[in-house]
Amino acid sequence: MSNTVIWVILAIVVLVCALVWVRSYNRLIRQRNWVEEAFSQIDVQLQKRNDLIPNLVNTVKGYTQHERGTLAEVTAARQQLLALQKQGAGQVEAINEASNHLSSALHRLFAVAEQYPDLKANTNFTQLQQSLSAVEGDLAVARQLYNSSVSQYNISLEAFPSNIIAKAHGFQKATRLVAEEDVRQVPNVSF
Repeated sequence: MSNTVIWVILAIVVLVCALVWVRSYNRLIRQRNWVEEAFSQIDVQLQKRNDLIPNLVNTVKGYTQHERGTLAEVTAARQQLLALQKQGAGQVEAINEASNHLSSALHRLFAVAEQYPDLKANTNFTQLQQSLSAVEGDLAVARQLYNSSVSQYNISLEAFPSNIIAKAHGFQKATRLVAEEDVRQVPNVSF
């Protein structure tokens, strides 16, 4: 073989390697951005929920004078979540934990509301409860999308050859959102 042929083959090999590198790098960037976008959708749903909570709490306050502890817990959980959201998207685990705590407090608030027939019959309360339930559903979908995006991204970080490229450029694994332990427990229902 002549030197020219060897140089052409070598150039083709280098070009193919460069193309694989660029393609893998761009895919990792795209997937990392999808993870960030999916988390921002969670943030949007959390903000919608946070905007509904003061109206809900004020409606419940008018009917329940001796349930201040539950109302205070919902308000405190909301404030904690708002503070974490202001800190930014780097707080994924903390935001998820605070969101789960707020969901738990809201469930207790709705359980308290069951004890007040006048409150349950209040149109404003019913509309707020339905709006909050819709937002909770949208939040669940956003969390599923986030976890799916995280899975695809993390697989790319571990699969060959993109794992080499990811390591060379300092890509980090993303964290999936998980439910708190008390949410996973099967409720005890007795009649």
